[in-house]
Amino acid sequence: MSGVVARTATHPGRAAAWLAKQVELGLGEVGLSLPQYRMLILLSEGSASSSAMARRLAVRPPSVTGLTDGLVARGLIQRRHADTDRRTVSHELTAEGRRVLSQADRGVEARLREIAGSLGEPALEAQAFDALRLWLHAMAAHRQARLASTEARGDAAVRP
Repeated sequence: MSGVVARTATHPGRAAAWLAKQVELGLGEVGLSLPQYRMLILLSEGSASSSAMARRLAVRPPSVTGLTDGLVARGLIQRRHADTDRRTVSHELTAEGRRVLSQADRGVEARLREIAGSLGEPALEAQAFDALRLWLHAMAAHRQARLASTEARGDAAVRP
């Protein structure tokens, strides 16, 4: 193992930072930024208000407004006013948004498979993807634990 790889391997945060850049490169095909991709992923789970999206994406509400404006302009998400209160706005994916999200998922996966393929063994490539899935499960479990904790205290905000 080269010195650079050995140093990076001992710092998972560094590996995650480099991995995030590879995801950005995979998103280039569909013209999405990483924050836009995260928002589309979030909305693929169901509609959400701006404040809920800000909490889940761990960003400030003005950042959500900028992201949603761009995605609405591209026809990837739409705003819906509540029938009972026009001040309440939720956001949801459009059919085009679902198509672009699917295309983005494929582009990111292709990029990650190309990199994992450099390991030279199919078993190691599979192990790399299994590790990513494990991190996804860990993050979901962490979010659920934090949600339960904040609900017990009566707090409203939960970060991912």
